[in-house]
Amino acid sequence: MSNAVAVQETRQLHPHPAAVNDARAASSATADTTVDQTGEQDIVPLSGEVFGALINLSGRRRFTSQRLVLYAVLGSQGHPGATAVAREALALFRGAHTSLLKRSGELPGVFCPELEEIYFGAPGGDARITGFAELAGRALNAIDDKLKSAPELLAQLVKETTPLLAVLNQITGVYEEQSKKHARLMRNQLRGIMTDIETIAREAKMVAFNARIVAARSGQAGKEFSVVAGVLSSITGEIDELVKAALSGAAA
Repeated sequence: MSNAVAVQETRQLHPHPAAVNDARAASSATADTTVDQTGEQDIVPLSGEVFGALINLSGRRRFTSQRLVLYAVLGSQGHPGATAVAREALALFRGAHTSLLKRSGELPGVFCPELEEIYFGAPGGDARITGFAELAGRALNAIDDKLKSAPELLAQLVKETTPLLAVLNQITGVYEEQSKKHARLMRNQLRGIMTDIETIAREAKMVAFNARIVAARSGQAGKEFSVVAGVLSSITGEIDELVKAALSGAAA
């Protein structure tokens, strides 16, 4: 199967919704929604915690790729246990990549056009990453089996490390930028909600003020009504303080 066909099948099986920073997705910006084969929606909320996990996994690929190459070289030089460490790094590398691409109950997969482009577009991130992992596996097998092809495969692996690292850095940058845009969107939404609450509280305060005037004019019959109006006034004051605190936090 060619890479182009594989990419096309991947896109058909996993359609990607608009990016969280896309204005068209503003009404559903906190979730990545797909429909599985049973017709049920699979919703993966996009939160600060989720973005932290995505960035950590992307960083893990960078770290383990370097560790893998280092111990592969040490293994070729006869250091005991070096190839075993390299294989552990390879397993972590592959696992992180799979977690980032495959949508699950906890992670959103390739959730925006920027990621789709860098993984499956011109930069060829997915092809380069999977190709590196396959080459690493072949090189480690050759080193362990002491094959004549081991030095050549190791040289190819070392040569591929620098361009791979450049792509991994680019991908991590996309995750970091999406995280920042998501945080800005959430702050803007919070400000909007707080402004609405502030308006309601201001109107409630005016109602309470008018109610106390009416109660005062009603004499004895208005005493109980005056108590209720006082409680309402106290509540609106507390709401004012909460709104100020929330807006202060949103501006940070």
